Amino acid sequence: MTLLFGTAGIPVATQPRNTANGIKCVRKLGLDAMEMEFVHSVNISKEAAPLVRQSAETNKVRLTCHGQYYINLNSDDKVDASRQRIINAARISWLCGGWSVCFHAGYYVGQQSTAYGKIKNHISEAVKTLRNEGNNIWIRPEVSGKPTQFGSLEEVVMLSEEVEGVMPCIDFSHLHARTNGKFNTKHEFEQILGLVEKNLGRFGLENMHIHLSGINYGPKGEKNHLILEESDMNYKDLLRVWKDFKIGGVVICESPNIEGDALLIKKTYDSL
Repeated sequence: MTLLFGTAGIPVATQPRNTANGIKCVRKLGLDAMEMEFVHSVNISKEAAPLVRQSAETNKVRLTCHGQYYINLNSDDKVDASRQRIINAARISWLCGGWSVCFHAGYYVGQQSTAYGKIKNHISEAVKTLRNEGNNIWIRPEVSGKPTQFGSLEEVVMLSEEVEGVMPCIDFSHLHARTNGKFNTKHEFEQILGLVEKNLGRFGLENMHIHLSGINYGPKGEKNHLILEESDMNYKDLLRVWKDFKIGGVVICESPNIEGDALLIKKTYDSL
C-alpha cells in the first residue's frame, strides 16, 4: 500500500452530514482516507453499513475506525464491556469495508507490572472472536498521550509482535505529549520507525495506521489537540523520515482543522 491521507471523522465541509457524504467529500478534497469516529458510540447501523461501503468503494477511499473512549482492558469490572466495545466497533467497521480499528486499551491504575499481560489476553480473545466470524480487520492498540495510560510505543509494538491480527496505531503527537516534548526530532522519528522495522519487518512499515496533529501537553502528558502550525510538532522532519523509510498505510489527521491540516500533510509529503 502507498501512504494515504485522511480526516478523523466527517470533513467539516460535508453537507448534509453523514458518513457516506463525508467519504464523497474526502475524495473531492483530494484526500484518500477517512476514520469513522465511534469514540462515543458505534453510530452506524448494520443496515446503513452497506451504503458506507459502497461509497468508499466508489470513491476509492480507505476507511479506518477509532473505537470508543470507554475502554479499559486493565479494569476487572469493566473488561467484559470494554472487550465487547472493541468487537462491536470492529464488526460494523468490517461491514463498512474498514481496514483497521484503533482504540485506547486502558489505564495502568497502579498495576504497571501486570497490565500488559491482562490487556494482551483480552485483546487476543477479541481477535479470536472476530476471526471466528470471518472478520479480518486489523486490531490496533494506539500509542496513548498520557503516561498513566497503557500504550507506550514499546507496548503496542510488542502486542503486534505477539498477537496475530494486531498491529500498532502510532500516534506521533501522543508520543510527543506522553514524553513531555520528546520524540520530535528527525533522529527520534528514525528511532520510532527503526523499532517498527526491527520487530515487525517491512510489512509493519508498509501497513501503518498513523495519527498526527498538533498537540498541547505538559508534565502529565496530552491536554488537547492543536492545529499543526500553531503547535511545536516537527511534522516536516517527520514526513521526511516517512519518505526515507518508504512507509505505507493510512495517516489520519486529528487536528481541530481536520481537512485543512490533512491536506497540508499530504501536500507537504508529496512535495518532498
